[in-house]
Amino acid sequence: MKKIFLNFALVFLIVSNAQTYKKPLVSPITEKDLKTDMYQMAADQFWGREAGTLDELKVSMWFADKMKATGMKPAGDNGTFFQFFDMYRHQISPQSSVKIGGKNIQLWKDILVQDVTDNQFTAPILYLGKVEPQELASKNISGKVVAIRVSDLNIAKEMTLFERRYPGFIRTKYYKEIEKLGAKGIIFITDAISDKSWVEVVPQMTRGIYGVEGVREKVEVGIPVFWIKQDNENWVKNNPEISLNIQTETYKYPSVNIIGKIEGTDPKLKNEYVLLSGHQDHDGIRHPVNNDTIYNGADDNASTCVALLAIARSYHQQPAKRSILFVIHGAEERGLLGSRWHASHPLVPKENIVAVLNGDMIGRNDNNEAALLGGEAPHKNSEELVKMAFDANNESTQFKFLKAWDLPEHPEYFYFRSDHVPYVRVGIPALFFTSVLHSQYHTPQDESENINFKKLYKMTEWIYRTSWKVANENERPKLIQNFKLER
Repeated sequence: MKKIFLNFALVFLIVSNAQTYKKPLVSPITEKDLKTDMYQMAADQFWGREAGTLDELKVSMWFADKMKATGMKPAGDNGTFFQFFDMYRHQISPQSSVKIGGKNIQLWKDILVQDVTDNQFTAPILYLGKVEPQELASKNISGKVVAIRVSDLNIAKEMTLFERRYPGFIRTKYYKEIEKLGAKGIIFITDAISDKSWVEVVPQMTRGIYGVEGVREKVEVGIPVFWIKQDNENWVKNNPEISLNIQTETYKYPSVNIIGKIEGTDPKLKNEYVLLSGHQDHDGIRHPVNNDTIYNGADDNASTCVALLAIARSYHQQPAKRSILFVIHGAEERGLLGSRWHASHPLVPKENIVAVLNGDMIGRNDNNEAALLGGEAPHKNSEELVKMAFDANNESTQFKFLKAWDLPEHPEYFYFRSDHVPYVRVGIPALFFTSVLHSQYHTPQDESENINFKKLYKMTEWIYRTSWKVANENERPKLIQNFKLER
């Protein structure tokens, strides 16, 4: 009798171990809820949710109420849903001035200042016309400000926001070599492409650069970089002098991460967390495109925010073994500031975060295609985590993966442009779910009416099913040994 009982106990143990956790509960995720939340969050009432403004704080208050309604508990500071942090904006002072040949040149109208750096000096201008970086060593540019006519770069013009990004590519092409050779500065003269870029980059350059406390983003030293239009090329010919008084100033603004949690059921594993993330901010009010000036960012990134609300409804009805930490990051558009702050100041022990599943732009493009960034080397930092995402896709959504977006040579460098990256850099397994870019990216036309809600539903289900696996497996995903990003 004793032997029979022991055999029965062994069989029971085997069966119970095989059924390690329940099936995911997908039914609380609905297109109707996704659409309702989307049309509220990406509405004109929040004026584009620009980081560091009252509009970002207003949408954060709205979102915290929505979190509470799903059944989440607050996991921010002092029993709230909020983790406030300071963001710093470094910009060119209005007191700055530029003179060429004794003539005052009007900042932001006649000349653009590309870098935020203090410089006060007078130096001769050396006009070089069209020149390639490898030709500069023979030009004796030390101590001079070089004037260069830019020309069409051999880069993929089909990339998103090409005109807005073009001046940055030009700067990258020349800057290091010119600085190494001892020049005092650079004046780029526009070509046809950068002429079109002018209206796009003025808002960027006047805004300056952003950072978070403890991370000094301001360029302390460096040569100044200017742009003038090709119509004014005569200003820099015949070796005139340039006199600079470029001063910078710094402002502090509040931003906020919104953090909630749904506790796990396992007495031990509930102290570990699966972190699901997105960002609530977008670009605010900017120059008009098709008679609209409010950049509402429906896909970027209200799409993930409303997806996480839907996922929370599922976890509230059926919690997992591990706890789920929902983090909506502030100031992503200003340089991943909220995720950088939370990754270095987590509100749960960092070692208890078993994985980060980040989403950004998950509501557009073909219903059957998606990208999993961090799914391929050299960006993959956990074999087990990637397998869980692949298995979740195979069991349900059946997306065809757009693997090229995860390659280091992809011209968008998209892997490095969302909130999973700071967590990867501090050693946490992480993935980035996205339906990738589209022609309305960072324009006022990224509106709720243009969201593909069937696609958004599928992406939400995929993220949820992946998180369910991570939250219930007995073993947490491991980091790949000696993992290192290429940049």
